[in-house]
Amino acid sequence: MLILLAIALGAVLGWRRAASRGGDRLDQLQYAAAHAIAFGLVTTIALVVLGQMRAG
Repeated sequence: MLILLAIALGAVLGWRRAASRGGDRLDQLQYAAAHAIAFGLVTTIALVVLGQMRAG
């Protein structure tokens, strides 16, 4: 559930970042996708590391 939240947050932040830089619709989609992937990946790695630390 946390990963989906991170992906959604990344997409929104990426979309807004491209819009603030004057990007068109395709730029906004590209930024949203890139940020969503990055946020999802970082969250996944963090959850794996925390799970390993907790396990032992």
